[in-house]
Amino acid sequence: MSENLNELRLEGFLETLQPDRGQLLESIRARALADGVPIIRSETESLLRFLIMTRKPRKILEVGCAVGYSALIMRQAAESYGGCHITTMESYEPRVAQACENFAAAGAQQDIELLTGDATPYLEEMQPDGKFDFIFLDAAKAQYVVWLPNLLRLLAPDGLLVTDNILTSGDILESRFAVTRRNRTIHTRMREFLEKVTQDPKLTSAVLSVGDGVCLTAKRRTSD
Repeated sequence: MSENLNELRLEGFLETLQPDRGQLLESIRARALADGVPIIRSETESLLRFLIMTRKPRKILEVGCAVGYSALIMRQAAESYGGCHITTMESYEPRVAQACENFAAAGAQQDIELLTGDATPYLEEMQPDGKFDFIFLDAAKAQYVVWLPNLLRLLAPDGLLVTDNILTSGDILESRFAVTRRNRTIHTRMREFLEKVTQDPKLTSAVLSVGDGVCLTAKRRTSD
């Protein structure tokens, strides 16, 4: 009980350190939390802002749009250096409708392109010359390892892949048989994903216990 209380207190304290999101983003966030929509946690949001503002990507790919909150956070952060173009994907129709509504309210239609439906064919069909210098992966966790080859293909040589929720609410620490049956596929595939991004000699990755876990992955330079 005390551990949970401390976590809540820490979460509340970190929230007080967030920059002013503006009324629209605060409203979108509040509605998403009230509706139980899985949006990025405050500490993950801070990391995402920091990465965007320091790396200054011009072309961003997001897999897992939900109601558009994280895409709008990235767009807001990119305003510090002149803006970016974001391509985002969402398959769940009710969230697609909300995302479109939120993008329209923010006047973001020129900056954010929303692709609807399963991400797999989009990722397979995107051409290598349309590379992204920043990719944010926050979608169906069991698909991370399936999508990984195409995500790396689409990632620019100096780009960064940011993967959210890699700790799967702590399940990643358990054996496969200690997690609920319905989560075993996610558990197995997430471990496979983490093994691939941390053990591949062509990649360098950092696994962080931020939010529900974030993995940062970049391609190694050929001269390394």
